[in-house]
Amino acid sequence: MNKKLGRLFWPGLWVYFIFMAGFVVAAALFQQYVLAAVEGAVMLLVIAFYIYCRAKRHRTIQHFVKSAFNSYESVSGTDTPFPMALIRLGDNSLIWANDRFSQITGYQPRYLEQPLHRILPNLTTDWLASGKHEYPYDMTIGGRRYRIYGTTTRADDPEQTVLAMLYFSDLTELYQVRDEYIRSRPVVSIILIDNYEELIKNLSESAISNMNAKINDVITKWCEPCHGLLRKMERNRFLFVFEKKDLQRAIEDKFSLLEDIHEVTSPSGLAASISMGIGVDGSNFDESYNFAALSIEMALSRGGDQAVIKDRFNFTFYGGIAKEADHRSKVRSRVTANSLMELIGHSSQVFIMGHKNADMDAVGAAMGISCMCRKKGKQPYIVLDLENNSAERLIEEIRQVPEYRDVFISGQEALLLADNHSTLVVVDTNRPDQVESKPLLEAISKVCVVDHHRRAADYINPVVVNLHEPYASSAAELVTELLQYSVEKTDVLPIEAKSLLAGLFLDTKSFNVRTGERTFEAAAVLRQWGAETVEVKRLMQSDFQDTMAKYQIIKAARLYRQDIAIAALNSSTSRTLAAQAADELLNISGISASFVLYPDEDQVFVSARSIGQTNVQMILEPLGGGGNTATAGAQIRNTTVKDVLDKLVASIDQFFEE
Repeated sequence: MNKKLGRLFWPGLWVYFIFMAGFVVAAALFQQYVLAAVEGAVMLLVIAFYIYCRAKRHRTIQHFVKSAFNSYESVSGTDTPFPMALIRLGDNSLIWANDRFSQITGYQPRYLEQPLHRILPNLTTDWLASGKHEYPYDMTIGGRRYRIYGTTTRADDPEQTVLAMLYFSDLTELYQVRDEYIRSRPVVSIILIDNYEELIKNLSESAISNMNAKINDVITKWCEPCHGLLRKMERNRFLFVFEKKDLQRAIEDKFSLLEDIHEVTSPSGLAASISMGIGVDGSNFDESYNFAALSIEMALSRGGDQAVIKDRFNFTFYGGIAKEADHRSKVRSRVTANSLMELIGHSSQVFIMGHKNADMDAVGAAMGISCMCRKKGKQPYIVLDLENNSAERLIEEIRQVPEYRDVFISGQEALLLADNHSTLVVVDTNRPDQVESKPLLEAISKVCVVDHHRRAADYINPVVVNLHEPYASSAAELVTELLQYSVEKTDVLPIEAKSLLAGLFLDTKSFNVRTGERTFEAAAVLRQWGAETVEVKRLMQSDFQDTMAKYQIIKAARLYRQDIAIAALNSSTSRTLAAQAADELLNISGISASFVLYPDEDQVFVSARSIGQTNVQMILEPLGGGGNTATAGAQIRNTTVKDVLDKLVASIDQFFEE
């Protein structure tokens, strides 16, 4: 029999038999019964011959494989230790299997090959076709867990059939030990009472004892199901060590302790608030504790009232939905001012840098730091893109002042001037990807940060001096407090006071959102230093064309969840207009949050505002954005407005579900 004829009897030729049956039926329909009978007889003979050849081939393969493994067993003196099976790739037919494979799967050899999916429904073979030798997943068979390995070979036949030998390694006991090891890994948690000092303020000793007892009861009750070790380290700090298997329960419970602790209130009605820092996957207790310490620092820098999990790679955040309360102390501002002034005095030159597309808050804060440099006799340099910013009018006025004619430089110019004794002060951002010049940030070792945005997982580190207060309204407010402890009234130029007040006006929406008593104190100080509110108002005015464009954005907005306005634009606009439109949408009755999306070359910008319980920073964080509860933004590269809109809606839904 030649090769061409032999190919007719290879598996997968049932389509030919169907055609032959069609001819038989056609002959019968045309009343050619003799022809139909002859064709039918021939077809049956061919089918019988096909089945015979297929069964013979199957027996030959089985005999060959069995002989080969019998030879192996006779040489080694032992039975084959693994369940093994031979399959044909392409149609995934099971050709042969040893007795151990039959024992674990119930496979019964037959004359014809059996489809692999009938024996092992969940086992695929694409990993073998891609050249891999190990199945990427474990497989449970008969209550035992197996790791599957495989090798492929090409058969010496006309079709060059690819065969694969599968080896099943029983690793049940090993997996059980591994899983128990993972489940029992220690998790170190630090629980901190955020507002403990405010809770016990003006209370008697007995009232403080009662307050402590209530707090201890709530924390102990939540920790009991974990069967861990809970110890009180300080008046407002607890250490909780438990096993990793109980961490998932806490995550699924969404760390209900964050809400349970709110039931504890002071006589004045102030509810208790806690932050949790959790360290996991450390190589030892010391590393896990360091992870927990970083987590608690992150939680506090984001406003508290939340749980933060830190592993080897990143942070995960839970809670933090409640509005932040101001727990700042002026002591920290005074200490930071002294440290920053000392650092400036020992620097060869000082560079000041805000975020990309700097606004009036970033510019105003930079002006305040410049004043501190001038007080120490140092030449400050403000790193700013004069072409792309949101404070053109203010910058034009500043450059008219003699002291600021040569202060504004580009990032490239700053790199040429920088040396080993230079200091960089970053204002109004804490994220390395958002600074005006990232190469400058990486080139200077002594970095200081003054910021009021909630800290994200990627933050500037390390820093020499860090004044990060998420409770503050703006960076201008923080810098104003620093100036009060570092310079005299006569040292502050009117343009510097005006710039700082403009930053306050911008981030508080003319003192309508995120304002506290410290905000108004800063405004009063700036007014004493010569800032005029009317002049600031003029800086914030829009021309007629921009006003019309802003209302076109508002017109494109649509409501989501009844109180959230989303304007998704198909054409580009300026950041200033987008931010103003987002602010203006909040003036509409019933709207608690607003989002404006617009494209700009290969990226999409999002500007978000809120005046209610909707935390826009948490909503934009999964999209790579940042900010604070009332003001946030995001830049997403290589995407479309529609894709960003879908992600934004999903993030909003997730925020409210939590």
